[in-house]
Amino acid sequence: MTGRLDKPSAGELQARAAAVKLLVLDVDGVLTDGGLYYGPSGEALKRFNVKDGHGIVMARLSGLPTAVLTARTSEMVAVRGRELGLAAVLQGRRDKAAGFAELCDGLKVQPSECAYMGDDTNDLPVLQRCGLPACPADAVAEVRAASAFIARAAGGHGAVRELVELCLKASGRWEAALSHATGNGLPPR
Repeated sequence: MTGRLDKPSAGELQARAAAVKLLVLDVDGVLTDGGLYYGPSGEALKRFNVKDGHGIVMARLSGLPTAVLTARTSEMVAVRGRELGLAAVLQGRRDKAAGFAELCDGLKVQPSECAYMGDDTNDLPVLQRCGLPACPADAVAEVRAASAFIARAAGGHGAVRELVELCLKASGRWEAALSHATGNGLPPR
């Protein structure tokens, strides 16, 4: 079932974003542009967006953790997760609904307290369970229909940053995030 979500009003979207306690992200097509670059010995590179990464760090430093839930497995994702200080990196989870439940249990949050950004049909089970379903501008039609928030940017080109800013502004954390980003009030790492 893909079901069409009635788009929330601006006020309802703000309320959902303010309630988010955990950002959960797919990788390919969300944190990356979806391109897979293969060399002679297999997958070689993924392209991550610096603005998305900086937004994730700003969220973490402002008390809003981020996690990754992906069906693929890649050492590059583990490395990027460590660089960004992600709360969890769940890879190889083809059953994303089960992976999402595992993530929520492990981090002690309710599904309704999570925002999830996905881009393809395998993300629908999580989008239907989370409190704030979101997607990049270039997500497939079924995912756009199931999302309460559709970024203006494509995956790997700032879509995650838009979701981070929505949640931080709605929860009153944006000023603290800016303070951390400029070095004022920066907590120790």
